[in-house]
Amino acid sequence: MTFSIVAYDPNTGDFGVAVQSKFICVGPVVPFAQANVGAVATQAHCNTSFGPRGLELMGSGMKADDALKKILANDELKDHRQVGLIDSYGNATAFTGKECFHWAGHIIGDHFTCQGNILISADTVEGMAKAYETTKGDLPTRLLAALHSADQEGRGDARGQQSASLLVVREKGGYGGFTDRWVDIRVDEHPHPIKELHRIFQIYDMTMLERENPARLLPLDKNRIENIIAVLEELGYLSSNHGGPRDSWTTEYAKAFENWIGINNFENKWRNDGKIWQSIYDYMLKEKGTPFVSLKKMSEI
Repeated sequence: MTFSIVAYDPNTGDFGVAVQSKFICVGPVVPFAQANVGAVATQAHCNTSFGPRGLELMGSGMKADDALKKILANDELKDHRQVGLIDSYGNATAFTGKECFHWAGHIIGDHFTCQGNILISADTVEGMAKAYETTKGDLPTRLLAALHSADQEGRGDARGQQSASLLVVREKGGYGGFTDRWVDIRVDEHPHPIKELHRIFQIYDMTMLERENPARLLPLDKNRIENIIAVLEELGYLSSNHGGPRDSWTTEYAKAFENWIGINNFENKWRNDGKIWQSIYDYMLKEKGTPFVSLKKMSEI
């Protein structure tokens, strides 16, 4: 009922798992990853202990193939299991039990493995592998491309869609540097979970990550200033009769925009150099964001 990809990026050292399933809340069940150690996807008649056990074994220095043999060795239901692993050496391995429901199988590639069961056809994992191999970009981009490939006509879970997850780990990559969960997003129940996962990732990217290409920095020209002012007025960050010019970036506009940035949690995208990120500009014009809220610290009350 599930298809997933487990991968390692040798350029950054990141490990990741992307998964979709006709099963509610797949995120806490299938993907496991640990920075500097490896990643695991456990599915089909899922044995969730495979995740932590596989990571523990690989963390002790065991290669993925040996770790896979170890976790399957005493499992009486192993013929019903499906699992993919990748270790810190970049070695990928996978197993599909002979009792998994048709179509079930896996493809092992260079630093990745794709696996799935109860699929429409083998085209699903084949398409995922090709998308991952040919897509340019970092690990989240390539993992999402693999999921998107499986979300095409004639591919995917034979029973439909329900939930999806993207997990990418990087040492101290989490919020504030306190965890290794660089990307950890989930769609627990949705008719189009892969599309929804991609939408959430775009917002997560703006809020949590610093990976946007500097080529996407836009100058605050007259047209963009007018558009930004219109949104700030509509949402109450500027009064409609503020009287300022509409063709130059004043201190008043910069302060109002900084307030908008903060209230919408986009602090890592704040700039005060006459430029704006393309992602922020597009979001502001399309979604507008949260209306102005007057915030005070408890110490100020």
